[in-house]
Amino acid sequence: MFHRVTTGRISEEIVDRVKLAIRDGRLLPGDRLPPERELTERFGVSRMSVRDALRILEASGLVEIRVGARGGAFVKAPGSSIVGEGIANMVMLSTASAADVTEARRVLEVGIVPIVIARATEDDLASLDDICTESKAALRTGDYPVELSARFHVAFARASHNAAIELLVESLRGPLLMSLERAKEIDPKTMGVSGVREHAALVRAIRDRDGDRAASVMSRHLDRTARRLRGASKAR
Repeated sequence: MFHRVTTGRISEEIVDRVKLAIRDGRLLPGDRLPPERELTERFGVSRMSVRDALRILEASGLVEIRVGARGGAFVKAPGSSIVGEGIANMVMLSTASAADVTEARRVLEVGIVPIVIARATEDDLASLDDICTESKAALRTGDYPVELSARFHVAFARASHNAAIELLVESLRGPLLMSLERAKEIDPKTMGVSGVREHAALVRAIRDRDGDRAASVMSRHLDRTARRLRGASKAR
């Protein structure tokens, strides 16, 4: 996989070679890439090109650079933060709005309701109940942190016991928090009141294995937030 590079932009070609090796299973998470000097010799390129390629791979979340005697470039499984950061940047740059994020969440989270209904365990339900209890206590103090809502939705996705679904929802945590903070700015007095009530209703529906009711609650829950954000956007 590490033979001489002769075409295209050299650093990008190196990145493509490493990605191909990962995809084909020739490189696995935890594997260490050859040292820079060896990569330079194998690819027939400058050390600067190798370093540029490693920086690109590190930024992509595919490689972790460790320093020290046992350091080097190690293959790693990218986390949800890589995807989430990209979406958050889109929101900040106004190429996607907070309402867009909420609508995307609606498609995803209503869609996974049947899976959660079928697979949620008592431990999953207990985790969701704990977040609801903490949320109700926060409302009584008059200071509801939107992070609690993000935690609930990630826990809901985790109850699907599908790693890809959990990763997708977790990747939306940052953008979700941004959209919730925006909703809180619009109406700080009622923020969380309806949401916490709907979270509790959703848990009850899951416990009863009532998919239609759970989907209805989730749809209503996310539609309300999207409408609030859309209305605020038009008013600006």
